Amino acid sequence: MSPFKTYFMGGFECADHINRSGERVNLNQETQHDIRVEEDYKLLKDMGISVVREGICWSFVESTPNKYDFHEVLNRMEIAERMGIQQIWDLIHFGYPDDLYPTHPKFVERFVQLCREFARFYLSYSKQPLYVVPINEISFLSWHSGDVRGTVPFAVNSGWDIKYHLCKAAILGIQALKETDPTCRIILVEPLVEIHNNGVVDENHLVELNQHQFQAMDIIAGRMCPELGGKEDYLDILGFNYYWNCQWEAFGESLDWPDVQQIRMPLRDMLSAAYFRYKKPFFLSETGHIGSGRVEWLEEVTLECIALQEFGLPFLGICIYPVTDRPNWDDLTSYSNCGIYDLDEYRNRIPENEVINSIKKLQNLVESLIHTG
Repeated sequence: MSPFKTYFMGGFECADHINRSGERVNLNQETQHDIRVEEDYKLLKDMGISVVREGICWSFVESTPNKYDFHEVLNRMEIAERMGIQQIWDLIHFGYPDDLYPTHPKFVERFVQLCREFARFYLSYSKQPLYVVPINEISFLSWHSGDVRGTVPFAVNSGWDIKYHLCKAAILGIQALKETDPTCRIILVEPLVEIHNNGVVDENHLVELNQHQFQAMDIIAGRMCPELGGKEDYLDILGFNYYWNCQWEAFGESLDWPDVQQIRMPLRDMLSAAYFRYKKPFFLSETGHIGSGRVEWLEEVTLECIALQEFGLPFLGICIYPVTDRPNWDDLTSYSNCGIYDLDEYRNRIPENEVINSIKKLQNLVESLIHTG
């Protein structure tokens, strides 16, 4: 039986990192989700969606070292409780406080304390079981901050070092979460990618490149870097994020979508391979598209995921990301047209009716298959 209330879920953009211009972003505030939570949840409930991905925004929760203010998080929790919404909480989406970065000597200590404080707070105020993503997309964050100067520490050639320290923090953070709340469920979320050979690399090197996406989960599971103390038990539920640009040529461009030439690897095969690597319950923790392709993308992805259940795999559902449109991290005036709802200049939610109708149709399809299966 799935631990999630509904097969389809909605994700709210909660990045709070420092961008390339040195500016702190908070997309929870920028999209006004922080003050329109009830409205946003009602929009999802009207579509039959009762599970959401949220983020605490660590940089705002701990704006002063070792002092925690969860009042805005509590507001979202209380509204969810009242409306019957199940929440999954990211502790680090992509941001951390101003005085920290992953290789800082105090980073791990401060993150572990955050995990303890959040678990205590959650136990005090919520009746729902805690589902928590300690650090979202370690692989992407390591690359973004350690190789291409996307956020602090704005480094190059340091992706592995950043990844190692983030995994160390995640492992010790998971220990703290489970010590504080033994019933909590840990969700690890990583990008799902496929690198294709275009003649630039030999096959052995290509295999190695494709294995890099699993390094963070392998470390947290104790399969790599055992000195960090990872354990298979720390993998409760696995989430994989997948977008149109998650398949590309080695050292080249992303593969086109729609896949007219039929050269992409089917999503069902990518997800199946990830499942058999770990054999844990899993779900598509982020997916979505931009502009006019949103309906076609969602329908294609859903049919691929339905096939996993026909194979008998413990696939738990699909998180549509984001629910509301979001701005570019490095240019907050530029929006992406990627949500179930777009936003106008006043941040009013503008429904993408074709997307909404498609979601309802796909829900009916999934429910019929579940009931007959």
